[in-house]
Amino acid sequence: MKLLICAIALVSAALCLGQDRVSGRHFATRSEVIARRAMACTSQPLATQAALDILRQGGNAIDAAIAANAVNAVVEPMSCGIGGDLFAVIWSAEEGGLFGLNASGRSPRSLTLQYMLDMGLKKVPLRGPLPVSVPGCVDGWFELHRRFGSLPMRTVLAPAIHYAREGFPVSEVIARAWKEGEELREQPGFSHTYLPGGRAPLKGELFTNSALAGTLSLIAEKGRDAFYTGAIADEIARFMAENGGFLSVEDLAMHRSEWVNPVSVNYRGYDVWELPPNGQGIAALQMLAMLERHDIAAMGFGSARYLHLLIETKKIVYEDRARFYADPAFNEIPLQALLSKTYAAERGALLDPRKAALRYDPGSPDRGDTIYLTVADEQGNMVSLIQSLYWGFGSGLVPEKLGFPLQNRGELFTFEDGHFNRYEPGKRPFHTIIPAFVTRDGRPFLSFGVMGGSMQPQGHVQILVNIIDFGMNLQEAGDAPRIRHGGSSQPTGSVMNDGGYVYFESGFPPETVRELTEMGHLLRKTVGGFGGYQAIMRDSEQGVYYGASESRKDGHAAGF
Repeated sequence: MKLLICAIALVSAALCLGQDRVSGRHFATRSEVIARRAMACTSQPLATQAALDILRQGGNAIDAAIAANAVNAVVEPMSCGIGGDLFAVIWSAEEGGLFGLNASGRSPRSLTLQYMLDMGLKKVPLRGPLPVSVPGCVDGWFELHRRFGSLPMRTVLAPAIHYAREGFPVSEVIARAWKEGEELREQPGFSHTYLPGGRAPLKGELFTNSALAGTLSLIAEKGRDAFYTGAIADEIARFMAENGGFLSVEDLAMHRSEWVNPVSVNYRGYDVWELPPNGQGIAALQMLAMLERHDIAAMGFGSARYLHLLIETKKIVYEDRARFYADPAFNEIPLQALLSKTYAAERGALLDPRKAALRYDPGSPDRGDTIYLTVADEQGNMVSLIQSLYWGFGSGLVPEKLGFPLQNRGELFTFEDGHFNRYEPGKRPFHTIIPAFVTRDGRPFLSFGVMGGSMQPQGHVQILVNIIDFGMNLQEAGDAPRIRHGGSSQPTGSVMNDGGYVYFESGFPPETVRELTEMGHLLRKTVGGFGGYQAIMRDSEQGVYYGASESRKDGHAAGF
């Protein structure tokens, strides 16, 4: 009898484990954070605490998001900072709707394509002065604050100024990324600012940046004009001219952020919102529109059928991404056609359910380093914000008197004749950083993002499928293992002419790996490159927020 009871218990446990493997629940690293009044989720605990401090002082979610981003700029300088760009989606509780901000900068007006061709270049370099475009972050802060903020900017930027001036202990994942930046020691100003004693700071070591504290203090007192028409602009232009760059005071003075309308597709009753190009957010929407035609829940999490479908869908959509996603001021982008269900069905019909394709052609429709954060407040405001230098420490150029790196986003331009993203002066490059938002029945449901270059749309889709199709909670959805399809080409060229590679994290069943290989996929197991996820979910019925921040970063979710 005892043996029978034990046998029944073992079978029951096995069945429960099987259910968990389908849902992904055994992957969760921690519980969701649940709070009533406010929630902040960022990639660094000090940034999360700064956001909560601002909220406790009476600030709203917009104030807190700016404060957190500013702290990130100090404590995570390889990933973000005031030398980079910013995008945001805001749910305004007062206005009952979504607002999108594109705070990305343009290429220098005095740098021509012919100049680079005469240098013998085939593309914009990754480092140095040529990939530097106008930093849009500071103007983005002030646009967000002008429209939605409540506390003075002096108060909002005070935590970042404090950590820059008094110092902060470097956290573990950031220390590892900082170490990789040592290769930039020869770039102007880099070693002086970011390699004290000739090396990157180690985990737990204190790091101060008095020059950045001074820059942030000037911005707090004088406003955005200090950066774009005042002393900071003058110093950026002087530094660039001295080091072979083209960014000028005129370029900085002409910069303005742009309020844009988020665009969406409905996925199984959920309206998923992204920003339109020059970013890549609509790639996630195109993928979801194609995936909705399939019963993914029946396939099961981690199954070869689901992952094959996901990979092939990504390949198809990224061909459109390579062709059409660019600055809309220079191109007529067929946005509505790309997002239509008719086009999704047409493109989805190209997919072979049993075999990996070596390539797909674009349709004809009528690594990156980044921080993502999200904040919600007691009034119901929610902010989805992403900010980046593009590559670790951006261009590597650091004006010593200012204490921050300048971005290298211009590296994503192409020289290809007739291409939507071909380099032109005064043009915004293709962008990889994308904030996301989900509404349901016209109410806010989810503010989330996944960092990491071309991984971002792939990550957005995997998170949403985990939640909507596989029933995972907010934390499980981020902690479950991910895949990333990629290859050798740039996002501005043909995506795949050799089938590419499927990179995968540990946690997928061996039989899945075997079946995908038999389908023709080239698989590589690796650590890193799968993004960093933060999310806040609103439970309108209970009046509470759920927060999540995954274990791939130093991230932290907290609320009160």
